[in-house]
Amino acid sequence: MNSATVRTLLVRGMLAGLLAAVPALLFAYFVGEGPVDAAIAFESANSHEHGEDLVSRSVQSTAGLATGMLIFGVAVGGIAALAFCFALGRVGRFSARATAALTALAAFLLMYLVPTLKYPANPPAVGNPDTLGQRTALFFLMIVLSVLLGIAATMLGRRLAPRWGNWNASVTAGLAFAAAVTVAMVFLPSGANIPKGFPASDLWEFRLASIGVQAVLWAGFGLLFGFLAERVLSPRPVAHRVPVPVA
Repeated sequence: MNSATVRTLLVRGMLAGLLAAVPALLFAYFVGEGPVDAAIAFESANSHEHGEDLVSRSVQSTAGLATGMLIFGVAVGGIAALAFCFALGRVGRFSARATAALTALAAFLLMYLVPTLKYPANPPAVGNPDTLGQRTALFFLMIVLSVLLGIAATMLGRRLAPRWGNWNASVTAGLAFAAAVTVAMVFLPSGANIPKGFPASDLWEFRLASIGVQAVLWAGFGLLFGFLAERVLSPRPVAHRVPVPVA
């Protein structure tokens, strides 16, 4: 794949990420903002500090949320497009659309869902701000480990496939990945930092909404980028007009 094609796919990946962020934004606003408001109300009722916010809550839940989500969509869309360029033809004889779907699924699992099993999302107003840096570092460390272990499992599956067959090799690689991730989760420190008395239902709803936002984003990206990538890699031939004889 030449550099011009990679550049085109990168731009289209960023565009697909931007477009996929729109339904994810709507999901975050209508489903995720309720638990966030509940967390802020809990913090206000149990905190003795009542300082004035630099940015109002209405701006945070509208313009701030939209800006962050759209920028995030563009960024991860570009990263996923580069991953697609690397994976195309290397993970199997899949079409551009199928490879895009697999890339989006892998990104959702490795970059969000697996790390979230160890360090689940918490509402912004919940937790000790003094440990925010440590919790963020641990979450990104879990992302790096998840991605590296996912790549290692893919390489293991490809190595075993000629001798064991695709199905047995895939199952073995998946079990090896699950075992390695479990070991990593056991040895990494816990990031739990939920204040006593915080409603479990609000926490559960927020975490489900967070997973839903990512699922909507990556599902939309996989569909949109698959369509755009296929048009780049498999363009439709231009139909030639047959000249009509003039009587």
